[in-house]
Amino acid sequence: MRKPEQWDDLPNGPALQQAVADKLADWWPRVFGYHLLKLGPLSADLSSMASPVAHHFSLCSEPNASLIGDFCHLPLQNGVIDAVLMSLLLEFEADPYRILRETDRVLIAGGYLFIVGFNPLSPVFLGKLWPKYQDNLPWCGRFFMPSRVRDWLGLLGYQVVSDERLVYHPLIGEFNDGRFMQQTLASWLPSAGSLYLIVARKLESPLTPIRDKRKVLQPNWTTAPSAGRTGHLSEHTK
Repeated sequence: MRKPEQWDDLPNGPALQQAVADKLADWWPRVFGYHLLKLGPLSADLSSMASPVAHHFSLCSEPNASLIGDFCHLPLQNGVIDAVLMSLLLEFEADPYRILRETDRVLIAGGYLFIVGFNPLSPVFLGKLWPKYQDNLPWCGRFFMPSRVRDWLGLLGYQVVSDERLVYHPLIGEFNDGRFMQQTLASWLPSAGSLYLIVARKLESPLTPIRDKRKVLQPNWTTAPSAGRTGHLSEHTK
């Protein structure tokens, strides 16, 4: 399956990149922690510096990535990442649910997951109906219903905190064409945006059964100072 390696591989790519970056800019100040991971080359090209997270890095097959690896086998330990961004990634991978499971493995409880994808219930789906576009990016990929992605996240134990739409354009023709139609769709059919942004948080769950407090002896210890989680990442990220 063909995959976009940069935003310019997509029709109206720079406009798409700007629209996604503007939407994410509202979220970055709310994300805290030690490590923010960007999966895929398109995610790597999106700025996240508005987030106070200390360490921002990317993983993909491109030589300029912080890490080069497989999305289904992330070279990271369990529960060390505070936020993950995957932008237009699941549509072009053979096993998207496995990627979500692997992402879940490395996220901490309470961590953020940002997923940008193509919405099949939108003008962008027109390209899948025309033979001349079907083999081109992005229409050669698989478009998943946002509801299906939310179901996957629910199975993994995530709470969806936001499901937004953006870019009311079929991506066929110039982006500035049909401004009135785009504004009309945004006003009257807000769910028909060609892109979706789902923001989810990994729910915390107890690892051991809750016992009767009267039967639990309190240990006599003092806590050691925390050193953070910076030591858990792969050596390649240093």
